[in-house]
Formats: sequence, structure tokens, C-alpha cells
Amino acid sequence: MAADMGEGETVVQGGPVRHIPVLLQEVLSALAPALGETIVDGTFGAGGYSAAILEAGADVIGFDRDPDAIAAGAAMVDASGGKLKLIHARFSELLDHVEEASLDGVVLDIGVSSMQIDEAERGFSFMRDGPLDMRMGQSGVSAADVVNRAKSSDMTRIFGILGEERKAGRIARAIEAERQKAPFETTRQLAGLIEKVSPRRPQDKIHPATRVFQALRTYVNDELGELARTLFAAERALKPGGRLVVVSFHSLEDRIVKRFFQDRAGKASGSRHLPMVAERQSTFTLIGKQPVTASEAECEVNPRSRSAKLRAGLRTDVTAGTADADILPVPNLAALAAFGG
Repeated sequence: MAADMGEGETVVQGGPVRHIPVLLQEVLSALAPALGETIVDGTFGAGGYSAAILEAGADVIGFDRDPDAIAAGAAMVDASGGKLKLIHARFSELLDHVEEASLDGVVLDIGVSSMQIDEAERGFSFMRDGPLDMRMGQSGVSAADVVNRAKSSDMTRIFGILGEERKAGRIARAIEAERQKAPFETTRQLAGLIEKVSPRRPQDKIHPATRVFQALRTYVNDELGELARTLFAAERALKPGGRLVVVSFHSLEDRIVKRFFQDRAGKASGSRHLPMVAERQSTFTLIGKQPVTASEAECEVNPRSRSAKLRAGLRTDVTAGTADADILPVPNLAALAAFGG
């Protein structure tokens, strides 16, 4: 579920990779993979990061919730000589498959992969007409379930909070009215309605449907909750001196990663209005200046890299903190109605 990759194919140890992840050299610099180390690529996708890590000599355990990504990586596993293992699971399930304090590094590339976007039948993009699906794991509630069954008030929250769409209410009400005539089944059907409600202006840099599609994808896959759970799991899985490297592509994701590192690398000392509390020892120290962003040269080659932000931390020998999701800015949408499918 890597969210990153540019066009083209490159050949590296372990076989061909269809896409090159953004910030590849910056990721390798922060991750510092070496011979004999074990690195988890929590978002295997098309294997771009994994291939580069293998090239550096480290062993890789790749996770992906998308069965297509696991199947496509089989040749790379065979060519790796036992140095690459792929696991079909969510990256938040990390500790179901590795021991605590056993890893030298974890890298996460958050969001949807170009491989998924490029396949019309997955329904992630309105640029290629396909079924309104968006499920990374290919099971559970789909985007079609949401737009065809959710109340307009619930859709307004989803579009407004997860997509930061200013016209969320208007679009949600239009969807609710339109589905009375016929259910939404395809990506272009939904995108077409959104264009009618919110026509594209000459000064607009993105398509009017972009934020709604982003919100639906994020909601259907619980991407922000997954990210939060994975950060806590990675903290426990890393050994002292291990490195956590996260590349995000959206402000909501980056806020969660930033807040996690602030909490884990900071000192809790109270405010000037409250009594001093005991300082909490840091479980991470930050690696370099943050966030790291793509160079202009990379952005020209791969426009998808423009929104990418990299944050990284070095694990200390302090016991992992409590997995308290309340410290992270994860929107609470749990109260929304369940959309059966």
C-alpha cells in the first residue's frame, strides 16, 4: 500500500520493480540498512524500498494487506535467496509476526500505491473508470457501500474531516438525492456528480472529486487508525538503535507522525500553570532535520513526490511507551453507522 511511486521500471537485486518510491535516497540515508540487519518494509507495494534495502545487504520482511501486491512480489522473493519474506497482513499487525525489540529498522510509505491507482478495476482513481471499490485488502466495506448507504450527515463528516472538502455537505446531499434514481457503481459516475455540484474553475489545481475520493479511500481502509497503531507497534518491535522511517503524503497523516515523534522524543514537564511532573525518558531521538521533502528535480520527474514528507527516529533503550491513541490527532469516526456489504 505504498503511496508513492513514480512511473517507469528499474532493475535491482531481487528482480524488476515497476515503480521507484519517492525520497528513495533520503529513506536509505535515514534507515541506514546494513549487512546482517533485519528491516521491515511495512508497505511493500511494488517492492521499491525493499529492493533497495536488499541491495544494501539487509534482510527484509515485507508486509502488505493487498493480496495482489504479495502475489506480484513472489518472483522477487524467489530471486532474493532467502533474504526477502512477504507477509499478507496489515502493517499494524506487525507484532503478530515479529518479536519485540528484534528489528533494526521499519520503513512505512503511507497511502495508496501507484500500482493500485493504475488498475482501473480497483476503483481508486476517477481518471480510469472502474467499480467504486477502493479496498486495499479487497474485503470489507467498499466505497460504493458508503456512498449508497450512508446518511448525508455521515458522508459530510467523512468528506469534511478526511478529505478537508469545503463543500462536503453540498456534495453529500447531492449524492443522497442522486442515488434514489440509481446506485453509484463506478468511479466516473461519482466523479461526474461531484463535478456538477462543484465545477472546476480555471484556477483550481486539482479535480473537484480529488478530496472526496481521498476521504472515501481513507475511511474505507481506516488508514489513519492503521497508521497510529503501526507507530506504536514499530516502537515495540525495534531494538535499541533501530530506526523508524515514515513517508506520508497528506497533512492528516503527517500530523499523526509528527505528534508521535514529538511525544516519544520530547520531555513531559507540565505547563507553567500546573505543577511540574516527572520528566519522561525518550523512546526515540529524531534523525536529522524534519520533515524531509523531495527536491525540485525529483518533483519534476515524479509529481506525486511533491506532497511527500519524511520523518524518522532512532530507538533508544528506554522501554516503549503506552499505546495511547488519544495522544495522536486521529479523527474519531467510530460513531458513524456501519455500512453493510
